[in-house]
Parts: sequence; C-alpha cells; structure tokens
Amino acid sequence: MISDFMSGLVRLRRGSWEMLASLLIAIGVIMLMQPVFLWAYTYSFIVTLTGTIMFIIVSHFPE
Repeated sequence: MISDFMSGLVRLRRGSWEMLASLLIAIGVIMLMQPVFLWAYTYSFIVTLTGTIMFIIVSHFPE
C-alpha cells in the first residue's frame, strides 16, 4: 500500500499526487479553524493555496 503510493509519486501518477494535494488542503483548513497557535493560522492560507494549485496541476497527470 505505502509502496504503491510512493511509486505513484515517483512515476507522476494522478492518484497519489491528488491524495497529497487533498491532504494539504485539509491540513490548511484545519490550521485555519484552530484557535490556539497563531503561526498555524498565519500559514493556513498559504498551505491551502498550495494544495489547491497543486491539485489543479496534477489533475492533468496521466492515470
């Protein structure tokens, strides 16, 4: 399972990279909603934006 994910990243396959981009978007949203750490709130927009742009780019990768 992990080896399939890693080989998908190395071979530039869509599924693995989309999962990574979606994870970045989710982490950015969690960073935005948490009330404790100011550094997490500060960088939440950048993390979410990076994940979104990454998702748009990797959606053009082959299956």
